[in-house]
Amino acid sequence: MKYSKATNYALHTMLYMIAFAPDRPVGVQQLADQQGVSPTYLSKILTKLVKAGLIESASGAGGGYRLRGRKEDISFLDIIHAVEGTASLFECCGSEDSKCLIHQVMVAAEDEMERHLRNTKLIELADRAALSK
Repeated sequence: MKYSKATNYALHTMLYMIAFAPDRPVGVQQLADQQGVSPTYLSKILTKLVKAGLIESASGAGGGYRLRGRKEDISFLDIIHAVEGTASLFECCGSEDSKCLIHQVMVAAEDEMERHLRNTKLIELADRAALSK
């Protein structure tokens, strides 16, 4: 199973914001420099996170992006869905997916993975990230 690089950047961006800037705006340039990615590319990812309600943008001097809501509530799955969408990772070749035995196994595995990602919060990594700096 593979997620896009955009998801990787989104997860790292959100972890950085939770660990190092939970209460203040961070500029896109700083976030991009942190990961060695272009600010233009990261801006597109940040737009998806804004649309998902995970962060908000503040314009003007001292502006940037900041967390929206409680940092303790943000799960891996929230970020993945913001970037990748909610479509299933597996598409069956049959016309009636619900009757396909292979599809049933794949969906059950996907449900288990999503449950784990939903229950794992980025805040759990934030303290370790802060200590490693």
